[in-house]
Amino acid sequence: MEKNVKIGILLDMYGKLLTEKQKCLLEDYYNNDLSLSEIAENEGITRQAVRDNLKKGENNILEYEEKLEFMKRNSLKEKKINSIISKIEKIEKNELLDKKTKSEIQKIKKEINSLI
Repeated sequence: MEKNVKIGILLDMYGKLLTEKQKCLLEDYYNNDLSLSEIAENEGITRQAVRDNLKKGENNILEYEEKLEFMKRNSLKEKKINSIISKIEKIEKNELLDKKTKSEIQKIKKEINSLI
């Protein structure tokens, strides 16, 4: 997974655990696609201060993920759910199923999709 995408996802998961300043800077950099210079100008701080705060924030959320593994577990759950949906779709294609069973399968599939 690309670093920017990973940090963006982790920021959504762990952003509230960062200082307000780190969170804002990370959001500007990763979600709003602002450059270090643009952020520095907006915040009235040096480009180096922006970079230092970004690095601290990145390190913090990477450490949180390393310890808590929310993103990893969510990814595994999503893969399992997609696998279940594929199996259900194969069963659903069986022409020997009656209408009631097919209807129940559709309901189950909708419930599973709502978990994603």
